[in-house]
Amino acid sequence: MASTSPAVEIEVDGLAVRVSNPDRVYFPARGETKLDLVNYYLSVGAGIVRALRERPCMLHRFPSGVSGDKVHQKRVPHGAPPWLETVRLHFPRYNRYADELCVTKLADVAWAVQMSTVEFHPWNSRRADTERPDEWRIDLDPMPECGYDRVRRVAHVAHEVLDELGATGWVKTSGGRGLHIYVRIAPEWGFADVRRAALAFAREVQRRAPDEVTTTWWRKDRDPAALFVDYNQNTRDHTIASAYSVRGVPEAYVSTPLRWDEIDDADPRDFTIATVPARFAELGDLHAGIDDTAYRLDELLSSADRDEREGATDPGEPD
Repeated sequence: MASTSPAVEIEVDGLAVRVSNPDRVYFPARGETKLDLVNYYLSVGAGIVRALRERPCMLHRFPSGVSGDKVHQKRVPHGAPPWLETVRLHFPRYNRYADELCVTKLADVAWAVQMSTVEFHPWNSRRADTERPDEWRIDLDPMPECGYDRVRRVAHVAHEVLDELGATGWVKTSGGRGLHIYVRIAPEWGFADVRRAALAFAREVQRRAPDEVTTTWWRKDRDPAALFVDYNQNTRDHTIASAYSVRGVPEAYVSTPLRWDEIDDADPRDFTIATVPARFAELGDLHAGIDDTAYRLDELLSSADRDEREGATDPGEPD
């Protein structure tokens, strides 16, 4: 039976946020509730706001908890508080518009959780110019038979390539079986060029680890034990869970920033809404410096030109 516990009101950023059904169990593996989820996001406030700030944000909502249906919500509903900020996006394929959440403060996050949001999936561009990303995303996505040791090894290869490029990579767990690496970039290129640069990078990682990495787009054509370096996460309107986003699984895993020297020992299953607050209190936000530098894509785009001259083709993506 659904919980009908009385609502509670919390104050965030000097604003009142009403949390209905606070005792509803959202994560059945450990019995954590909606209010536990709110308190988790408040505990990592600086980190989650930094990860989402000024970005259009898709919300993954679970109105009955993560064992129930998931709702992918782009549009902020009518009746949202007047202090909530949004950004208008155009979707040319359907000639439609959506006013998406644009987080600027922690109260925005708390409001979204009140609306049953568990996962936050921001764009890699910001509202100042939504068509020019300032973030390049490297998604190390393991196939079903790919072990986590392989994910770790490929992460080190990716780190080596980034170092040679002079790019700073900020690594985090995906909240699943993979790892994500983010690189701040100068917002001077559109999505197509960022994706093309990401594909050139993925090819270089594959050249260095040919027995472990695939860049084959179609899942049915991949080695089931390979690790896919997913360059298509840089396509317009493709999103992945942000740093500090909880994942919609019974164990309440968290996509958690790591230091590079933690990769070999860190177990993604150890990072949950129960454990990450203490880690955050001790270490702070490991991505706190992510906005300090921005990498230029010129060298990677030159590599893409070279690959294409040598016969490489774009594997494409589904419509």
